[in-house]
Formats: sequence, C-alpha cells, structure tokens
Amino acid sequence: MEVRTQLRRAAGYFSSEVALVHNERRLTFAEAWSRGVRLANALAALGLKPGDKFATLEKNSIAAADSFIASAIGNFVRVPLYARNRREAHGHMMQSTGCRLALVDSDLASEVAGLDTEIALLERIVIRDEGYEDWLASASDRDPDPVVSPDDYCVIRHTGGTTGKPKGVAYRHRAWMMICAAFIEGGPSIHPGDAVLHVGPLSHASGFMFLPGWYGGARTVMMDSFDPRSFLDLLEREEITHGFVAPTMLNALTHYEGSFGRSFPRLKWLFSASAPISEATIRKSREIFGDHVLHSGYGQTEILPIATMGPHEWFAQIEGSTPLRAVGRPKRGVDVEIRNEDGKTLGPNEPGEIVARYDGAQMDGFWDDPQETASRMVDGWIKTGDVGTIDANGFLYLLDRSNDMIVSGGFNIYPTEIESVIADHPAVLEVAVFGIPHEKWGETPLATVRVRSDAQVTEAELVAIVSARLGSAKKPSQIVFTTDPLPLSNVGKVLRSKLREPYWVGRAQRISGA
Repeated sequence: MEVRTQLRRAAGYFSSEVALVHNERRLTFAEAWSRGVRLANALAALGLKPGDKFATLEKNSIAAADSFIASAIGNFVRVPLYARNRREAHGHMMQSTGCRLALVDSDLASEVAGLDTEIALLERIVIRDEGYEDWLASASDRDPDPVVSPDDYCVIRHTGGTTGKPKGVAYRHRAWMMICAAFIEGGPSIHPGDAVLHVGPLSHASGFMFLPGWYGGARTVMMDSFDPRSFLDLLEREEITHGFVAPTMLNALTHYEGSFGRSFPRLKWLFSASAPISEATIRKSREIFGDHVLHSGYGQTEILPIATMGPHEWFAQIEGSTPLRAVGRPKRGVDVEIRNEDGKTLGPNEPGEIVARYDGAQMDGFWDDPQETASRMVDGWIKTGDVGTIDANGFLYLLDRSNDMIVSGGFNIYPTEIESVIADHPAVLEVAVFGIPHEKWGETPLATVRVRSDAQVTEAELVAIVSARLGSAKKPSQIVFTTDPLPLSNVGKVLRSKLREPYWVGRAQRISGA
C-alpha cells in the first residue's frame, strides 16, 4: 500500500464530508482531492515527473494541504522547507536533494528569492500569490494515476540543522505510512466526524497526523500560528478531538489565565513531544484538559516514534519510576538501549547515549551523505545523539542533547534537569540553561529566565532551590532575568545555542576546559 491509494480511498468514502478547515474556508473530501489532482497536473505541466523532488515553503493553509495531496497523486517527492530558516539552509536543502521546483507562499518568498539562479537543478520558484487559485482552476481535473510503488520515496524531511547543515532523511511510502500510524498508536482511534487540529506546521511533527486524520474520515483543522486564546477557542468551536502540541505551547497555556475552567467534552488526545516537559507544566496542563487527554512521546526525524505513554502511565505512581519526568516507554516493535562512548550497553538508571532501531520506520541513511550516515548508524541502530537513562520498569528519561551537556569541574550537568526545577517556580514563564566559560571549572551553568513583569523572585532564591534539589555542583553560577520571550526554533524549541553564543565570542570551540 502507498500514500496515494489511502488518500484516494478516503476521498471516495467520505466525499461529501468536511475534510479541511482553515479560518472561514471549509472543503469537502471531494473538493480537497480535486484540488490535489489539479495541482499534480499543474506541476506536471511545468515539467515535473514522477519521482522528481519539489520543495515547499508554506504556512498551514488549504494550499499547504494541496501540496501534501498533490505530491501523492503525482508520485512526486515533497521536500518541506522550514519557515524562518536561514536562506543558506533553504538553498542547501533544495540543492542537496536535487529539487527541480519550489512552491512558496507569497509572504515567505523573500526567504528564497534568487535561489533558482544559484541552484543548478532548481528550474523555477512558483509563488502562491493572488493568481494561485486561477492557475489551479485552469489545470486538468483528470487523475494522472501514475504507477506508485510502496518502495518509492514520498517525502524528504530534514533534521533541524541547529548544529551544522540540515541533513535530509528520506521516507519511502511504506515507511511513511508506518510512522504515521505509529504516531497516533496508543491513543484513541480517529473516527469519521472527529477533528484533528494542526497548530504546528504540516511540514513538522504535526504533519504525521495528516494521513491518519484523512483516512479516518476526520476534519483537518489548521491554525496559522499559535496563541493560547485562539488555540482554546478553536478547540471549543471545532470540537477538536485530536491534536499535537509542543511543550512550549503547553507551557504558554498553563500561564494563560483563560485556560482554566473551560470544557472540552470531545477532546480525546493531545500529544506532546519534541522536548522534555517540566512537572509543573504537566500538572497544570492536566488541570486544563482533564485526566485522560495528555499523551507524551519521544523521537526524532531519523527514527520515530521511539517511546510514548498515555495518561494512565504518565500520572501513575510506580515504584522505582518517576513517570512525570519520563518521555514514555519504548513503543511496540522498537528496540532501545543506553550505551556509553565505547558502545557498551549500560544498565538501569545509568546515563548514556540513547540508541534505537525500528524496523521499517527509521531512515535508511542521510540523503546523499554516507559519511554522516556512518557516524549515526551502527549495525542498523540509530545513534540519537541524546543522553538518557532507562529504569528497571522500562521508562525512558531524556536528560539532554549530547551537545548541550555542560562539563563543570569534571561533573556532567544536563541543562534540562536544572530547567525543570526552575520552571516549577510560579513566577517563571520560560527558562533556558546552557554552559558558559569559567576560569576554574571550565564551564558553568547559566540560566536565562523569563518571568512575569510583576514577579517577585531573586537570583539567590532560584539558585537555592536548584542547590537543594540537585546539589550544589549543579546550581547555576548566574541567572539572567528577562520579561521578553526566549528565542524559539521553527518547531517551537528554545534556542539555547542563540542565547549561549554571546558568551563564547572569540573562542575557537564552544566547550571550555578547566
């Protein structure tokens, strides 16, 4: 089975039901499918052939769904670009994958302007301006019906590229369908009449829910961008049943007074992943959404999902485990180990690198990058680059990204555990911890803390809290307070690297020895 057949079948089964919702626009499955057919034919008229790659740079919209559906119909390989990325990153992603064409929202066009003259294979950039609808309507509505194999590539996504250049991870139809199914496995099934909310971009983790929502007969409801009030209003108005929310979104919701006291009777499943979540955020989120809605998970572009858990485990009292601090248990069919630098498998509660394998739902390798592939794949196992532990009950704990670890006076310090403690303080809205140079200890933790404008909290108070809970060796040597939002990546993760950089100016390396 491949993606095109799944989409086509559901378009027939649910033809008169609402498939797509964006702002005031609502399209049936038949209308959405027809737009996908027309876009596939319009792209073919520009010279795109089955198996060719085309890039997309777009926000959540009906047009973004057009791209998703058309790529399957025409058997094209979709290469999503990420809004707010550097121009160089866009260029690298298109050049390294051999994109022949780019389809770009008009308000994002400046991010890729001129790249068609700099990239040899990139023949044109199609801008979705006021003429897009007429261009689409003028294309043939006859299904091109190319031959599609489950082993054909359907999408190439990229790692975040926060360190070095983004690396392409290609998914074949077979793997994409398996990953999308696994993404929602463990939660309530999607049924006709349900509504799946995409508050994050379809180009990112939220996109894994598009296919399950479509073939389940649900409405795909899209938001342009996140803010707590609009998010909550949409949950109520559209009677949302399923959705993906980044931890930073949950954090914002817990600090918005209008979140509490609402009712979401149809909401079944809110899935949060991509970064650890503080205990304070989890507990307050439970107050907002109830006891049976929140699910957690962990994975990365190279292999996902690795671990998940539902509320029955997340909020459970289990001897020998602290589920509130975990990201889940390994999913069915996924092997997970913790290994040291020599590749030795470690025992329960011993910190090391998380390595995993998931037959059929992991990358074959990085696109056209055998050297990087060799450094991250060992005998079929993916080296995640993340540091974690597994306890005796199988709960996986994400301590931090390996390149964010702070080595201070010979101690390994993981920013996430300090952030979790500081985030529990009621005056704290956001926190990021990172290492800065220290003459005696080599590195030392610094915490940038966003607080309420009327906050009554001192540096000494927060340092004392960390010292009491984690020990004096892990307390921040400095806390910088701000009332401005912390910088976020295009997937909603706090950019520690951007906050850290000014403290390392003039140094050849971003680590420091004592």
